[in-house]
Amino acid sequence: MVSAGWFRLGSFDGVFPVGGVEVMLLLVLVSAGLAVALASVLAPRHGAVWAVCVAGLAWSLVCIGVLTLIPANGAPGVVSAEGRLTSCSWDIGGPAPDGFWILPGTQRLLNLVVFVPSGALLVLVAARWRAGWWLVPLGLALLAAYSLGIEVTQLELARLDRACDVTDVVDNVAGAVLGVGLGVALLPLVRPWRRRSVRP
Repeated sequence: MVSAGWFRLGSFDGVFPVGGVEVMLLLVLVSAGLAVALASVLAPRHGAVWAVCVAGLAWSLVCIGVLTLIPANGAPGVVSAEGRLTSCSWDIGGPAPDGFWILPGTQRLLNLVVFVPSGALLVLVAARWRAGWWLVPLGLALLAAYSLGIEVTQLELARLDRACDVTDVVDNVAGAVLGVGLGVALLPLVRPWRRRSVRP
């Protein structure tokens, strides 16, 4: 998932100024702190379990953005605008690079795994309402749109040092669907719709 080129915003050409594993980890940790703060705000009114699920869902989405939109190999250098890709790859299931720095295996495995928590937490969040049976399919559609939006961003902002690939969307959606199945399996144990009773 590597592409070269400048990114264009109107008539402006520029270089994406940050990147690397350290930046990714910093953003993940900062967003984790914000997620903890969100859970602490929601817990008194909605219960700790549901609050943690909501905060976890928000954090998982931020982590996906960090992993897919921050250049993995440091801040990219200057490359001619002519080097940018003009379209997404439609080679479904084609060759994938080696695993990313977090997980061993292939890039496709990572693309699948990173969406599993979002799918599972989506179910646990939606289960609080009776309308959850249709909120989950809607949420899945939004996760698919999020994945597609990431790929479009990678195409348009070539300075992110990533490449647009439709296979990534397929893997992301597959991971989200697996996550939904995991969330359904966890419902009897987690029961996010119930608040823990407080004894006087």
